Amino acid sequence: MIRSELVQRLARDNPEFTAKEMERVVALFFDAIVEQLATGGRVELRGFGTFTTRARDARTGRNPRTGDAVDVDAKRVPYFKPGKEMRQKLNV
Repeated sequence: MIRSELVQRLARDNPEFTAKEMERVVALFFDAIVEQLATGGRVELRGFGTFTTRARDARTGRNPRTGDAVDVDAKRVPYFKPGKEMRQKLNV
């Protein structure tokens, strides 16, 4: 499912809102998650899962076209851990 399909499904299931209003709700939801992660926080959605970030150390990578060594800076990357209910539903 892509973002536009999510918006369409939410708009269909909630006819009191327009698709444009649902797009705004989805955008605000995702923006709130990103903002929390950017400040080093975590987002826990009970039954769904937890979003956090993990640190990646600086390293030397390889350019796949040329094979040349490339320095890759240290960075933080998003991480998702599914909740218990999600894992159970996926393994029925």
